[in-house]
Amino acid sequence: MCSTLRWIHNSNSDKMKTNEGLQYDVENAIKWEALMDAAEIGVTAKDGVVTLAGTVDSYAKKIEAENAAKRVAGVTALVEKIQVEYGSYWAKKDDGDIASEILNAFKWNTQVPKEKIKVEVENGWVTLEGELGWNYQKEAAKKAVKNLLGVTGVSNNIRIRSEVDIIEQKDIEAALKRNVYFNNEDVEVSVSDKNVKLKGRVDSYYAKDEAERTAWNTPGVNTVENELIIVNNYAD
Repeated sequence: MCSTLRWIHNSNSDKMKTNEGLQYDVENAIKWEALMDAAEIGVTAKDGVVTLAGTVDSYAKKIEAENAAKRVAGVTALVEKIQVEYGSYWAKKDDGDIASEILNAFKWNTQVPKEKIKVEVENGWVTLEGELGWNYQKEAAKKAVKNLLGVTGVSNNIRIRSEVDIIEQKDIEAALKRNVYFNNEDVEVSVSDKNVKLKGRVDSYYAKDEAERTAWNTPGVNTVENELIIVNNYAD
């Protein structure tokens, strides 16, 4: 079962943007973030594909730079080459200490069912595994980890297995239609068992992520397959 939605959103997606202009916009978006020092991140842009490179002193900064770039109009794909390197003191932080801090962070986070999550740490890289009922719990677990000192990266391998029996496709369609971030392109929502697929076109990376987040908020969803294509125009 699937359907097509069409709605109107005021957008600048039909305006031509040069590679230089996109690079400038992304650099300023990163600079605008409170955590970031613009000098830490190098930005290149080619036909909507933005590459971020550099070295930062926390995993939280890496995520901040990625999210800032995704919010810029004109970005259709993101290549991330940012390295996380802590100072000499934190570079020596033991993986066991990091794991203990993660478990403690979970303990004080009411959105994270800590007893259902397995944590592994290797050279500062955190892997989360387990099975939860809601995607917001999975995202909350990653957010609880990202600000901890010593963390160099996170693989969030938690699976979602909802206890809700039926997904109402019309609820996803209505939620998408209410959202102001989407353009007037075609968006197709299909549901098979507890799996949702999004196809069509949007005018920004942010809109693509927002569509996926909206679908995940629907009770009963186990997986979301986001095949939305970002469409923009570029000048040479």
